[in-house]
Amino acid sequence: MIRRIDELLKLWAEDLHSPSPIGGAGGGNMIAMLMACKGELIRGTRGSRVLLDESADIELIVNKHLPAQLAKVVREHYCNGESLLSQKYTHCGCSRETYYQRLHEAHVCIGGLLMGKAA
Repeated sequence: MIRRIDELLKLWAEDLHSPSPIGGAGGGNMIAMLMACKGELIRGTRGSRVLLDESADIELIVNKHLPAQLAKVVREHYCNGESLLSQKYTHCGCSRETYYQRLHEAHVCIGGLLMGKAA
């Protein structure tokens, strides 16, 4: 795994895919949170360290640009904190070794796409 990408993905999952502190509205979905707050959302309420642009870029990359099997591993690894590791790689339909290979591939892809965006 690439440490910087790992940190960004952890913050992305916390920022956009964790339960909302505002009455549980939206389950971490930014649009649902904005609707619940009537558009008056203060981004710093969850202590996010990821810039809004980075969160949006990562969301787009995971949803649109990663191959399906890599996106599934990323979502399972970062957004599903309740499952055991064995449950995660079983859900992804692969072995533990393949799970981590796919996770590394996803990190490389995300890093490359983020670098391309910055360049």
